Amino acid sequence: MAPDDLERQALERYAAGDLEGAVAAWEQMYDAHLAAGETGAAARAGALVALNLLCETGLLAPVRGWTARVRRLLGDADPGPVHALLAVIRTYERFLSGDPDGALGPAREAVALGEEFGVDPARGLGRVALARLAIHRGDVDEGIDLLDELAVDLAAGSFDPLTTGNVYCELICAALWLGRHDRAREWTDVMERWRHGPAFGATHGRCRVHRAELLRFSGPADAAEAEALAACDELRPWLRREYGWPLVELGNVRLRRGDLDGAEAAYREAHEHAWSPQPGLGLLRLARGDVAGAAAMVRDEVAHPMDVPWKERPPFGDLRLVPLLAAQSEIAVAASDAAAAEHAAAELERIVARYPSTALHADAALARARAALLGTDPSLALGPARTAVAAWADLAAPYDAACARLVLGHAHRACGDEELARLEWEAAAAAFASFGAVGRAAEVAELLGDRGTPSAGRAATLVRDGDRWRLGYDGTEAWLPDLKGVQLLAQLLASPGREVPALDLAGAGLVEQGLPVLDDEARASYRRRLAEVEDDLAEAERDHDEARRQLAQRDRDYLLAELAGAVGLGGRARVTGGTAERARTSVTRSLRYALARIAEVHPELGGHLSRAVRTGACCSYVPDPVVPLTWEVVT
Repeated sequence: MAPDDLERQALERYAAGDLEGAVAAWEQMYDAHLAAGETGAAARAGALVALNLLCETGLLAPVRGWTARVRRLLGDADPGPVHALLAVIRTYERFLSGDPDGALGPAREAVALGEEFGVDPARGLGRVALARLAIHRGDVDEGIDLLDELAVDLAAGSFDPLTTGNVYCELICAALWLGRHDRAREWTDVMERWRHGPAFGATHGRCRVHRAELLRFSGPADAAEAEALAACDELRPWLRREYGWPLVELGNVRLRRGDLDGAEAAYREAHEHAWSPQPGLGLLRLARGDVAGAAAMVRDEVAHPMDVPWKERPPFGDLRLVPLLAAQSEIAVAASDAAAAEHAAAELERIVARYPSTALHADAALARARAALLGTDPSLALGPARTAVAAWADLAAPYDAACARLVLGHAHRACGDEELARLEWEAAAAAFASFGAVGRAAEVAELLGDRGTPSAGRAATLVRDGDRWRLGYDGTEAWLPDLKGVQLLAQLLASPGREVPALDLAGAGLVEQGLPVLDDEARASYRRRLAEVEDDLAEAERDHDEARRQLAQRDRDYLLAELAGAVGLGGRARVTGGTAERARTSVTRSLRYALARIAEVHPELGGHLSRAVRTGACCSYVPDPVVPLTWEVVT
């Protein structure tokens, strides 16, 4: 194909979601120009290969290999548009490799050359990098101002669609890891409106992840899970290592909802993509009652944070420790480990002093309250716990505010004020139920002494009446809409103790189908990337560059694992889980939403059902054998 045709094909494949095809077309375009002796055009094509690999794969060794080729082609040519692309690629290669000092000069160069030659990725992403670097060195206000100015330019249509989508995503990522949820929400709303117009590529899926992240704070939980699931579906063709990002967010939402099996599946898949599932996996261990395992997991991650070249989280510095320290504080209380609780609180206070924000301040205050509860004077927990409640309430984060209310209630009880403790816990239970965290609401009900288990010898009814369901227990009735989850619940209640496959609940007409984990083109692309990584690894070893060698080795390990995981017995291509996994997530989501609605209209039955209904690959209703409850189900 002619170079012009190859460029058109690259853009068309990118727009269609075929990343490997797009990169392959750019590579062929590079070869075609090089064979024709057109070194300038070949350099441009090579720079676009590197830029695509940088933005979508997170594999830095191939990025370095391509930029080295391009620089050799350019030689001592005067600066031009390709130099602008190389400058922004170098900026992010250094930034994601944990070298902020090495990123600053190229970032300034990228902005200057991008403005001079009209290269949108360079002037857009270069300005984001300058803002992130300012935040990293503690100049938070300067960094936020730079991001605000950039957001204004984006809204004015100053950049091409590809750059606009990437820069919007970068803005929101920076705001979220800084704890500026207000900014993140504003920019996400703008990005959500914009993406329905000129956006293409991975922008739609990335925007969904940000919406899921914010809904994880504001609720409702079912909407957060729906966005996270949709993001996973949309981003599967695009992201490689970075696919761990939407998977971890899905796990975080499921953990809050109480779907522990679903959360574990998401975290494990993220780990398989070489993406850290912590602290979510550690908190999942805590929810399952493995306090020692949870403490060990998070303690190890705090001591040795995974060095992943991710744009969505701080790739280096203290900010990446904030969620880990907050989790360590929560686990320390369960373990009665006063030393660990004090360490986490002191570290969070040190970090928030340098990077002030409402969310980080709330994390630090709650950690201080927990540490005080394990000390000799529990009254010292009252002030910081109240601060955390108020801060999360200001951020419209009901789940987190409820968690802070739990700690405040324990502080009141430790000080002998049972009435104030109950007041906080009742507010926490209501917030959990409203958010969709039915399991947490049931935990608080037990804390209040109201187990929510129906009395012995009583019966409950679930009767379909037209397009509604009548729920009855203990002389009271409530009405529910004809939700899919209520229909599924009726099937489980009618056969207590029996495990029903989620695939059967979802519909017998579904056929198990799967797609190849990697198609032929993707496998060929991975092998090309692997050869580039081997070259980078050899060069790093020759130059005795240990930091670069470790980064290249991680890229190599990831690619080998992906290629090995894509091949089954006899060399046949593995396929994805297909319908079975979709059925499990769909059924679990429907049941959890129905249980949340039941908890709203009948808290006692809601608490009972949240403990008795089990979801996963198989679902069941397992009532309390000591205090049995008989159900009359009429469908």
